[in-house]
Amino acid sequence: MSMDELRVVARYAVESAEEVLTVFEQCHPGDRRPRAAIEAARAFAGGARRTNLQRTTALDAHRAAKAAATEAAKHAAHAAGDAAAAAYLHPLAQPTQVGHILRAAAHAARVAELRAGDDPAVGDRHIEQARVRATPTLVELLGRYPLAPTGGSRVAQLMTALDAALRNVSRETPTR
Repeated sequence: MSMDELRVVARYAVESAEEVLTVFEQCHPGDRRPRAAIEAARAFAGGARRTNLQRTTALDAHRAAKAAATEAAKHAAHAAGDAAAAAYLHPLAQPTQVGHILRAAAHAARVAELRAGDDPAVGDRHIEQARVRATPTLVELLGRYPLAPTGGSRVAQLMTALDAALRNVSRETPTR
């Protein structure tokens, strides 16, 4: 896996996390940990070297999620942490690695649901937007991994739905 491919993954995750960062910051205006994670991920996606900064800011954002006052703020911080962690996607074909590619988008979709009164239709629309936003490189890279692990949490369900939607796109062939 090339650094350029990792940057595609990080960029995709950053786009998702940026959408919901304000949810965390409105709840915790003095806590910059999720913003720092997004900034570190954005720097890597933009061409900076992958360093320990992405790893430490990812962990810090996840710690911020544990201390968040609301469920929406928690998921927003997790999205930021997942964006920074995306730089550390491993080429090992394990289902758990799919989280590095898709979990930030799933957390962002969960934030959207919660802000809409826990409406699953809103999360589904958010997942569709994430599918549309995926580049062919991201879809091809995802195809190198097994299916996302299934789980009982809503974030796991959203990630599984996004995984399936992206894999279905890669199988579709134009008809003429």
